[in-house]
Amino acid sequence: MITFDGRPLPAREGQSIAAALWAAGILTTRTTRVARAPRGVFCGIGQCFDCLVTVNGRPNQRACLRPARPGDVVTTQEGTGHAVNDR
Repeated sequence: MITFDGRPLPAREGQSIAAALWAAGILTTRTTRVARAPRGVFCGIGQCFDCLVTVNGRPNQRACLRPARPGDVVTTQEGTGHAVNDR
């Protein structure tokens, strides 16, 4: 089990965070820095960086590459993930 923005979600062993989010119907993982436009998984292979999330307080984690681990706390990443840089 992981949580996304406070919502508990099941995650299978070996499943990526992106796959767990997709299975739960969650398609948006971050917003862009300037326009605050929603983004989600685009390429699914770690090349595009559109699926960035914050995992256990660490921003800029690619959800498509990061395995879901029991107890992971995943949140939508706002902008760069570092509030001081998002002005």
